[in-house]
Amino acid sequence: MPCEPPRCAACSARSEGLCGTFSGGEITALFAIARQRRAPAGQVLLWAGEPASFCATLVTGVLKIARQDAEGREQIVGLLFPGDFVGEPFAGACVDSVVALSDADLCVYPRAPLEHLLEAHPPATRLLLRRALSTLTAARRWILTLGRRNARQKVASFLLEMATRSTQGDRLELPLSRGAMGEALGLTIETVSRQMTALVRAQVIELAGHRGVRLLNRAQLATLATL
Repeated sequence: MPCEPPRCAACSARSEGLCGTFSGGEITALFAIARQRRAPAGQVLLWAGEPASFCATLVTGVLKIARQDAEGREQIVGLLFPGDFVGEPFAGACVDSVVALSDADLCVYPRAPLEHLLEAHPPATRLLLRRALSTLTAARRWILTLGRRNARQKVASFLLEMATRSTQGDRLELPLSRGAMGEALGLTIETVSRQMTALVRAQVIELAGHRGVRLLNRAQLATLATL
């Protein structure tokens, strides 16, 4: 059996998402069609309506999935984190735009070779189907969050969402700056800062460093998110 490529073995997202369905030997086929790509914050990776020429695994950073309404206003309908799959295999065109909210590293796969590989590897296809259903559920939840008028609800919901991604329990390292949080939540950076400060004063969270957050009262945070 061929050995796992060193780049894959050292990848922080190796066990997550699509890559996790390939064994050490099998992943050489995925590695053979992949290339690394770095995207600075603000770069558009996929444009809605454009041909879907590639898919990717997000290795580091955070991406936003954006859609325009009938009046041309942008609506963020989801966020992608390390390990998430970017793009839609078997789709001819992109439904939404995908933009880097922070500097990001990706492992990019040309769509046609990826489709052939997926057809020969059913576990990966099943995982992508499960992810698609999970993404739909998350998008619905995100739309509900953005539809709330209360800024504290939005910030509390965001922190709870980040907690579900954390591998350190109630200790979080936020992947976004306050400005990027504001963009994602439809708030100004000043409003995000005020709401974070209010949560600290209420002893619901505490801050540690530039982006570190510790949840002191997860139940109370959940209550604030749903009021």
